[in-house]
Formats: sequence, structure tokens, C-alpha cells
Amino acid sequence: MSGRIETKCIHEGWKPEKGAPRQLPVYQSTTFKYDTSDEMGKLFDLEAEGYFYTRLQNPTNDAVAAKICALEGGAGAMLTSSGQAANFYALFNICEAGDHFIASSAIYGGTYNLFGVTMRKMGIECTFVDQDLPEEELERYFQANTKAVFGETITNPTVSVFDFEKFARLAHRHGVPLIVDNTFATPVNCRPFEWGADIVTHSTTKYMDGHAVGVGGCIVDSGNFDWTAHAEKFPGLTTPDDSYHGLIYAERFGKGAYITKATTQLMRDLGAIQSPQNAFYLNLGLETLHLRMKRHCENALETARFLEKHQKVAWVNYPGLQSSPYHHLAAKYLPDGSCGVLAFGIKGGRERSIQFMDKLKLASIVTHVADSKTCLLHPASHTHRQLTDEQLRKAGVAPDLIRLSVGIEHSEDIIEDLRQALEQI
Repeated sequence: MSGRIETKCIHEGWKPEKGAPRQLPVYQSTTFKYDTSDEMGKLFDLEAEGYFYTRLQNPTNDAVAAKICALEGGAGAMLTSSGQAANFYALFNICEAGDHFIASSAIYGGTYNLFGVTMRKMGIECTFVDQDLPEEELERYFQANTKAVFGETITNPTVSVFDFEKFARLAHRHGVPLIVDNTFATPVNCRPFEWGADIVTHSTTKYMDGHAVGVGGCIVDSGNFDWTAHAEKFPGLTTPDDSYHGLIYAERFGKGAYITKATTQLMRDLGAIQSPQNAFYLNLGLETLHLRMKRHCENALETARFLEKHQKVAWVNYPGLQSSPYHHLAAKYLPDGSCGVLAFGIKGGRERSIQFMDKLKLASIVTHVADSKTCLLHPASHTHRQLTDEQLRKAGVAPDLIRLSVGIEHSEDIIEDLRQALEQI
């Protein structure tokens, strides 16, 4: 469907025919019936399109994946059970034991552990790099067995902005795809494919869902990376798959090769599906994504400006502020706004941060981010509480860092809550 992104948020994905439900139905069925054995056999041979088991595909999930694909401007997409599953599948679809990939060290802590601990146990090595290093310095981290580069559009929790063009040049010069987690920006504020990214992932649990009711993830492939041009690096896509009668994905499916392999091989074997009910909730969230993102960004900028001027606040990092070291990258890649998340520190360090958070009335202390309600987290006390201050700094998380996710309430009410809490410490 042609049209601007606001229209796509509402109309893409589900295409009701005459007499069909106008709203996307929930296909809450594990299985789908066919009249003959041959019809079912063709589905298993990937010679026909259709549904036979929800672990692989489901009409509700496919409609929502198609909407996200359209929003990102991709060639194919697949929903997963969580953002973690999406990031794992995105890498594991092209990496195997003995391979290597590069990731920004500023990424979400859970993803850092997935890449640095769990995938290492599987024989896949990840080198974490400072994403702010010059291009020529980053060049030295590539190896003969490097298969991908990974980063986040806006990092969690440090709210740094990724330089797409720099990393796209590096990745493509070495014949590997650039994979970007676009969770915080969403396609409303940034479309990474337009800046050279090849594959995009999302934790749909965050802004896309918007209401903290359903965990989920998504992978979108641009269809732009030429797997056959680098066939020796990606045998999973360019050589016969014995588990599918010797099928070669790149030859059979072209631009759909990557997502087809992820669905028919990884989802078949690992099964991290998103439930159709959660996909239904996600679709409702997507319909208002363009409205909510605008309000999130407006409120976050006002809140960041308030905090920056407060005498009890040590520092604030938000890409929309002129003082942010990432303001120039935000102006380039995120001209219409970044997200509703900001990071700041309270003077007095860890203990003052805890005191401040306990005085809040409107904002909730939760292990979540990027939904309609204002919430916050102090990593040093919560997600990273096992680390010393020195270890926190090495991980790029200051001991006083508070991650504030600004909601869509009235901005003056949000600021007043922060003000009264600051006055009590």
C-alpha cells in the first residue's frame, strides 16, 4: 500500500476481502486443515504457500509481520516471542560454531549477555567495540570469519545514537550485513534501511505494543544484501539444506531467502513463536504508534530540559538536547525525534538516586521501558546490582545513571512529579 507511515500504521498487514472482518482476527489455532495428503506435502516441501502449524506460520502473526515490514520498508519479516529471540535468530540465521561477529558495547545488557556469554558457549564469538571510535580504528576488529555487525539505533540505557553510515561502510567493505535493533526509535522516527542497514530487529514489547500487555519481537530483512556475492561466508543460505531436500534458499527465494530460512529452519527447530493473541495486541498498538511517538518525544525533550537545569541533577543525556554528544547524529538520522527514553544522574551518586526514586508518585519503578506510562529504573540497583561501581563503568553504565522512560501523560504532571521528588532529597 502506498501512503505515508501514519496511514501504513493503520492499514498495512491485514487486507480484508468482501464480507471479511474489518479488524484483524485472532487465529487461535495450532493447526490448519487440508483435503489431501498431497496438499500438505507441498507445504512441507516449500512448494506451496499456506498454513499447517502455528509454530512456523500463523495468519494473525503474518499480517502483523507484514505491517512492520511495510513500516520499515523491508522485503520480509517474521515475529518472534521476544526481542531477545529476534536478536538471537537474526545472528544465528547466518552464524554457526567457529564464526565471529562485531557488536557495539553500548547495547542493552541482556543482548550483551546473549552475545558475550550464551552464544560464546555455542562456539560463536562476539567482539564488542566502542561505537564512537573512528572508522579506521574499528576496521581492525574484523576477522576472516566475521559474519555480521550489530548495533542499536538508540542504545539502552545510555541513549547513544548509532552512526549507520559509518558501520554500513565497514560491514559492506568486509562483505557482511549490518543488523540494527530499531526498538527505541521505531520506524516512525528512523528507517535504518535508508541509511545502509540490511536487517532490522525489534522488541515489539516496547513502543510498538505501547501498553505493556504483550512480549514479542520481530526481524525485518531489507532484501538488499547479496548473499550469493559472498557465498563462501554464508553457506547456510547458499549451499543445500539437507533438512529440506537439498534446497538452496538464496536460489529458490531470492530476496526472501533470509526470512524463509529463519522461519523454516530456526523457528521450526527452536520454536520461539509470538502467540497470535499477543500479535493481535501488537497490531492495536501499531495503529497508534505514530501518534504516541510524537507525544513521547515532545514530553521527553521538555523533561530533559527541566532536568538539565535542576541544581540537584549532575548530568542528562538525551539526543534532542544541544548538549548531547549525539545531537549531531540525531539531527541526521532522527530529525523528527528520537524516543521517550533519557538517562540522567543525581548529584550524590547511587544512594541519592535510590532516595529520589522512592519519592516519586506518578512514575513507576519497573523493569520495563517505552510504554505509555512514565517509568524508570536505576541499573546499579536493579538490572546490574551484582556489579561494582568499577564494573559498571566498564560496562558503560554510570553508578548514578537513571533510565527514565517518559510516557504520554501531560508533560507538566511528569515534571511536577520529578520536581517534588528532587526537593525531598
